Amino acid sequence: MNNIWLVMLIGGLITFGMRFSLIYLFGKFEIPETLKKALHYVPPAVLSAIIFPELFIQDGELNFQFTNFRLLAGIFAIITAWFTRNIMITILVGMAALFILNALGVN
Repeated sequence: MNNIWLVMLIGGLITFGMRFSLIYLFGKFEIPETLKKALHYVPPAVLSAIIFPELFIQDGELNFQFTNFRLLAGIFAIITAWFTRNIMITILVGMAALFILNALGVN
């Protein structure tokens, strides 16, 4: 049990150190405008790299069929996001759609 706390503490310190060092360095140096523009695209790229495999890959293969309930729930979430522009509602609609599709489906 003590090892878990030790791992959590060390992991937290490492994460804090990495983030603090970047914040500290960015305060000391002038960042080129090109780099600022490039860094602006990092969060959407990372989010896409996390979300798209979950939506499109099922059982290790690409699946664009209606049997892929994650993809269908993602489409519901995208439509919800488009109209509401509310993150919480989008998440709730996507989760509810996936839950309902899994409950009603054969998978």
